[in-house]
Amino acid sequence: MTQHLAAAPAAPTTGTHTGWWRDAVIYQVYPRSFADGNGDGMGDLEGIRSRLPYLRDLGVDAVWLSPFYASPQADAGYDVADYRAIDPMFGTLLDADALIREAHALDLRVIVDLVPNHSSDRHEWFQRALKEGPGSPLRERYHFRPGKGPDGELPPNDWESIFGGPAWTRTADGEWYLHLFAPEQPDFNWEHPAVRDEFRSILRFWLDMGVDGFRVDVAHGLVKAEGLPDIGSHDQLKLLGNDVMPFFDQDGVHEIYRSWNQVLTEYDGDRILVAEAWTPTVERTANYVRPDEMHQAFNFQYLGTHWDAAELRTVIDASLAAMRPVGAPTTWVLSNHDVTRHATRFANPPGLGTQLRTPGDRALGLRRARAASLLMLALPGSAYVYQGEELGLPDVTDLPDEVRQDPSFFRATGQDGYRDGCRVPIPWTASGPSYGFGTGGSWLPQPATWGPLSIESQTGDPASTLELYRSALTIRRTHPALGAGESIEWLQSAPHGVLAFTRRPGFTCTANTTGAPVRLPAPGRLLLSSAEVTVADGMVTLPADTTAWWAV
Repeated sequence: MTQHLAAAPAAPTTGTHTGWWRDAVIYQVYPRSFADGNGDGMGDLEGIRSRLPYLRDLGVDAVWLSPFYASPQADAGYDVADYRAIDPMFGTLLDADALIREAHALDLRVIVDLVPNHSSDRHEWFQRALKEGPGSPLRERYHFRPGKGPDGELPPNDWESIFGGPAWTRTADGEWYLHLFAPEQPDFNWEHPAVRDEFRSILRFWLDMGVDGFRVDVAHGLVKAEGLPDIGSHDQLKLLGNDVMPFFDQDGVHEIYRSWNQVLTEYDGDRILVAEAWTPTVERTANYVRPDEMHQAFNFQYLGTHWDAAELRTVIDASLAAMRPVGAPTTWVLSNHDVTRHATRFANPPGLGTQLRTPGDRALGLRRARAASLLMLALPGSAYVYQGEELGLPDVTDLPDEVRQDPSFFRATGQDGYRDGCRVPIPWTASGPSYGFGTGGSWLPQPATWGPLSIESQTGDPASTLELYRSALTIRRTHPALGAGESIEWLQSAPHGVLAFTRRPGFTCTANTTGAPVRLPAPGRLLLSSAEVTVADGMVTLPADTTAWWAV
């Protein structure tokens, strides 16, 4: 039953300005794993609300919440049964209202996940479509098709699920339905006007609740190529005139986001749309953030770049150049709930992908992660921080198979299925039940070594990763050269393997991506460094895998 709430709480006003997202640091909360308010071992909205002061003190500008909607949890909430209800495991709409109000009182904005590519198979529309059978008008809101072969026993086309196996499942009446992810996640048909009307209504529901924006899941997937053609060979794809799969990054998605942009303009304050759009190039990503569409898009090209000066410079230049013509801020991100944490990714040799099964050299990984974080926070635009990365948390790579819950882990092919490793609940205290995550256990087991990585243990330790983040975010907020911007000036005199750039007025960043110390002229007064540096006689020795900030 829908609960009726009072008027939406006001968004933050202190220190805000038009276009707050252009330089915002946005903290991703994965609700299952952030904080448990009722002791049942599962994170929830009350737990998040109780920890909002920590996020304010950390120095972030906004909180992005992964899905908390009513869901059977076949894919950790990315299978939504009711977009206007909170799953009981997370709380109630009243809890959501209290969270939004308190976040705004603390000058934090709130962004919620929106999952428009697919629903749960328990969604009322889909359940009615199954019950009413072939020819039902409800089936037109999804992609139901007859199969191929004499008896329709073959899928309608050769598309494969991202999670592995065919992207089609046959129903008891013989028709097939499309799901680009798990069978429990049927894809909406975005050519149908009822689907478009419904999601504009959902946007207004949450905007009325007071949210400041939406992170749009699979933003590149809503529209499929006309006729749902077979993928076939690469040559056949060229004939289709598409550089990507016919179910991703179709030009038709942009009409949808222009209409959503219009909905947001109906509301006071700066409300935003953020695209999770996996595209082949940053230039294609820029299409999602043209002035009348979305406001930000995740920079996955940057996330996937190795800790290598040449590669980083190439993707930084390309990212800034792609966003400049459309007037959108570039975003920077190193970790999220779908990829191995960068403290583990950088601990392993390049080329192993973004989901890993090995811890690698943890000391090396942490050193590079700290350096990469300072580099990211020095770049122009907006940055995303995934919960726990400010603690230097590694992935948990040795989870027993019997506790894993990633749906792709249980399928023969597709994604590696090791996303659970970055979703283990984070540690708040040095000891106690679930390291302070809650008063009981945790839905995924935490390593016995996590006490020293906890917020309690790292607070006040000037050498800790947490205090490094706190210092960096303080400087980023107060230094006039940092935050929003469109360009940087590379220092051509930087030694091989070192990234060095300036931002006006009066800031220089130097990042040594090599495995050995590098000596170079000190650019100015040291503001902050990811490892201890030595400055003497106008020269600085920058240790291996170290980033330093300088006031010029």
